[in-house]
Amino acid sequence: MTVLPIFPPRFPLPPLELIQVGVAMVRGKPPSGPSAESRRIKLSSAERSSYFARREAAKILRRVLEGDSSRRAVGTIKSLVYSPTVRNKKATFALVCETLKYLPIIRNVLENARVLNGKWKRQLELVYIVTYDVLFGQAKLMVGDPEKFLILRKDALQSALQKFLMKKKVKSADDLAAFHQTPDVLKPRYVRVNTLKLDVESAILQLGKHAKVQKDGLVPDLLMLPPNTDLHDHPLVMNGSVFMQGKASSMVAAALGPEPDWEVLDACSAPGNKTVHLAALMGGNGKIIACELNEQRLTRLRQTINLSGASNIEVLHGDFLKLNPRDLPYSKIRAILLDPSCSGSGTTANRLDHLLPSYDATDTQDAERLNKLASFQKKALAHALSFPAVERVVYSTCSIHQIENEDVVASILPLATSLGFQLAAPFPKWNRRGLPVFSGSEYLLRTDPVEDKEGFFIALFIRKDPEIKEESPPEEITHVKTRRKKQRRNASVSCLTRLSKMNLYRFF
Repeated sequence: MTVLPIFPPRFPLPPLELIQVGVAMVRGKPPSGPSAESRRIKLSSAERSSYFARREAAKILRRVLEGDSSRRAVGTIKSLVYSPTVRNKKATFALVCETLKYLPIIRNVLENARVLNGKWKRQLELVYIVTYDVLFGQAKLMVGDPEKFLILRKDALQSALQKFLMKKKVKSADDLAAFHQTPDVLKPRYVRVNTLKLDVESAILQLGKHAKVQKDGLVPDLLMLPPNTDLHDHPLVMNGSVFMQGKASSMVAAALGPEPDWEVLDACSAPGNKTVHLAALMGGNGKIIACELNEQRLTRLRQTINLSGASNIEVLHGDFLKLNPRDLPYSKIRAILLDPSCSGSGTTANRLDHLLPSYDATDTQDAERLNKLASFQKKALAHALSFPAVERVVYSTCSIHQIENEDVVASILPLATSLGFQLAAPFPKWNRRGLPVFSGSEYLLRTDPVEDKEGFFIALFIRKDPEIKEESPPEEITHVKTRRKKQRRNASVSCLTRLSKMNLYRFF
């Protein structure tokens, strides 16, 4: 007996008889009486795979569309599809992307064909997926209730499609969909070796059987493979020995550079790639607090941590801005990675934003939204600098906008200076630096969305005198420094006195 995977209640598994009848209809054998229903028709692996891929794709599509409409996405299309819970990643990814590509057409066709009743309107995402397959995809592998319902109405759907194309004065749906597409961005496939599980040379040896592999040369443990190298089902990816992570994203944790025995805070942690990178850089030692407010993203964070095998990460479900820096769990934090919510304008092509209904290539980002993001980013950075024992803070975004990058740093810089911090240049050999809008911007790091295929921003703050705590007001800092100079001078005198006494003892 074949045991089929269990899926969420929103898309229940249909009775075996319905699947059998659907298969019979697709194969050109309409059921005729009880004998047809009772006939056992074994599903092929392709039919079973298509059935479940459509339901996985519908679940992902629902989350994508809900996040897009509310402008509060819980993840990118890729991050949602390639989560550990999705089994048939390749087929699911293709279905989600293609359905989004044709979604305006699909919605128009369904409305004008008038084939949906209340029951199917409650499962719209699955209907969208199935309609794509009926009109543009693999209609021959249609198994399940929605598939059966829509395949019987294929003529009405095709008629509505032809009328829509005539109205738009195009020859095919591909021509119409192409108006909303952007060219693919070809960039190398980067993978970061999880040194908690595997050494770099072993990773090169195993990945080299699949494609040409090179070391990055800038980011430790980062490897580069040819563009479009598909590694999603590779054993090293599946078991967490390597993570598919872009170069710019991998630069963030490396820029923080925590010591192995430090206590570190990742302030906005999900989906967790940077968090587990920190764990690897620390050799699994010390302690990392991974803070995440969003409950859905928290689930993904836990999955990433479990996959990495990191044992030095403590997950905290809470608001970073509400953490009290003087509370015992946080008063010993030595390094903070702050990668807060941002516009994501530097990774729109990689995130496939052009497929989303809200995408407008002519839109340069809503000014009100950018101002709200920048306001939150300033609060978060100021809060990160207030932790009393913190020595290093990295502020990073995947945005190209000055308002989220240089302007945030410039507004917080006076506070940072008063607390004993100064800007430092991460990756000194990197030649793309901050926009020259204030003195010190040459210490900031940028990656270019065209040249580097991703637009990231990194600012590194280092405390010049780690012993100067946040509670010391600016006027006391000079007094503290003066007192410490006297203490060091007295210690030197004391040391000389002891040496003189030792020499006297030798003389006598």
